[in-house]
Amino acid sequence: MLGRLTLALSLTLALALAAPLAGAAEPFVFTAIPDEDETRLQERFEKVADYLEDQLDVEVRFVPVKSYAAAVSAFRNDQVQLAWFGGLSGVQARERVPGSRALAQGVEDAQFRTYFIAHESTGLEAGAGLVDAMRGMTFTFGSKGSTSGRLMPEHFLREAFGEGPEEVFSRVGFSGNHSRTASLVATGAYQLGALNYTVWENEVEAGNVDTDSVRVVWETPAYPDYQWSIRGDVDERFGEGFADRVQQALLDMDDPALLESFPRSGFIPVSNDDYEVIREVGRQLDILD
Repeated sequence: MLGRLTLALSLTLALALAAPLAGAAEPFVFTAIPDEDETRLQERFEKVADYLEDQLDVEVRFVPVKSYAAAVSAFRNDQVQLAWFGGLSGVQARERVPGSRALAQGVEDAQFRTYFIAHESTGLEAGAGLVDAMRGMTFTFGSKGSTSGRLMPEHFLREAFGEGPEEVFSRVGFSGNHSRTASLVATGAYQLGALNYTVWENEVEAGNVDTDSVRVVWETPAYPDYQWSIRGDVDERFGEGFADRVQQALLDMDDPALLESFPRSGFIPVSNDDYEVIREVGRQLDILD
């Protein structure tokens, strides 16, 4: 009986000692906006998690989310400490968590663009621009929270036509992601659409888009878009200078396979101030909630 009691006390003591150790080994968790097919995203960011784990010497986990809004909520609620955001979702997330900062953007993200695409049935030629012939056609954005799939396309549409998309087009939809926008316009489900130029080029290169059926009719001026953002409290939890270490790890990412999965040629430093134009447009369109 005494032996059993001694064993039970020893086990209790071991668990008590292990609890703080488990807390000390808290994983560093990140997510990404679901701007493409979910399977591709999972494969791509699991590799990024492996890379960051090697660089930071902490356990790193990638957790997928179902929507742009869910990515912002996960960041706000401390379910993730780092996220690959679009311009608008990054602004929304950082405003909800004091001290949060944009760390790095792709080289291409400083001069990002949206492609407007049209089904062949519209009769619009490649490079036609935003023309009056588009009035009365059907149009799809990507996600409601997308910078390149909604915010900036709507901004440029309002500039071109002097009124909102609902007044210009006969039907306006939201596909949910850029890959699906390309698919919906290619099949003729929508006559027109707007999407991230890198996704379009990837889909074309992969043979997923019939360019005889759908074509790029306009390319927007450049604007800042995707970026990595980190919560303002990570140094307290993972050690002094941890945010800077994460930034350096992102800037040092040079594996061609990892970079191609974004796709980006590399990452460069960025700050919250670089996204002020996105904040301004979001406020003008009353979609920066």
